[in-house]
Amino acid sequence: MNSNSIKKASAVYFTLLKDKVIDENSEHFQTYFDPEVRQTVLLLADESGTYIIESPKRIQLVVQPTGSVFATNFTHLKEKHKQVETKKHFHLISVVIMAFLAAIDLNQAAKIRTKREGISYYALERQVNDLIIKWDSMLKVHPNFGEEERIDMKEVVTTWKYMEVDTDDYGLKKGNRRTRIGLIAGAMRVLETEGLIVILDREDIPKVIPKTELFERIEYLYHDYDRYELFKKLLTTEEDEHAENPSN
Repeated sequence: MNSNSIKKASAVYFTLLKDKVIDENSEHFQTYFDPEVRQTVLLLADESGTYIIESPKRIQLVVQPTGSVFATNFTHLKEKHKQVETKKHFHLISVVIMAFLAAIDLNQAAKIRTKREGISYYALERQVNDLIIKWDSMLKVHPNFGEEERIDMKEVVTTWKYMEVDTDDYGLKKGNRRTRIGLIAGAMRVLETEGLIVILDREDIPKVIPKTELFERIEYLYHDYDRYELFKKLLTTEEDEHAENPSN
C-alpha cells in the first residue's frame, strides 16, 4: 500500500466524516473504488467503529451502534438536538422514528408511495397512537411486556397517553415539543439533520419525504440488525396494514 493510496483514502474517509455521503458526481466516488483506496477506507472505518454502505450511485458512512469513537451517547444527543430534553423524550422520539421507518419499509408499494407523496405528521401521529394503544392493551395482560426487548414500555405508553394531541392550529403550536405533533416534529428534525428526509409544507400540514439515502440505509444496513427487525415486528402487525395511504 503506497503513500498515494493512503492519501487518497484519507481524503475519501474524511469527506465521508464531514458530509456523511459521497455520490456519483463527487471526485471521490470513483477514487473510492480503486482496490487499494477502498481497502484503506474500509480499514479506517473498521478501526474507528464506523461502517461503509455501498450502493450503485453513492457511498455512505454510518456509526456502528457500539464500539465507535464517534458513538453518540444521550448527553451528546441532547446537546445536538434540543428537542431531546430527557431520556423519556429520547425513548419516545426513538419510537416515532422507528414507526416512520416501519411505515416506509412495509413493502415496495409503500416505498414508492412515500417517495412520491410522503407521510404527514398527522398520519404518523395516528400510526404511533395506534401502536401505543396496542402496547397499552398488551401491558394490561402482560405487565412485563417490553422488558425482554429492553424497552420501557410503561413509561413510553404513559407519557404518550398524557401528551396533548394537538391536531389543530399547528402553526401556533409547532414549537411546543411537549405535544404529540411537536414531538413528531422533533423526531423528524433528527432525521432531517442527518440528511435522510425532506420536510415539506412546514407552515401548513407538514409531511416527510424520505430520501434515497434513507432507503439505502434500510436496505444495506438496518435489515442486518436484529434489533431493527425486532422493533419492526413490534411496530407492524397484519391489522396495522389497514393504512393503505399513510400520506394524509
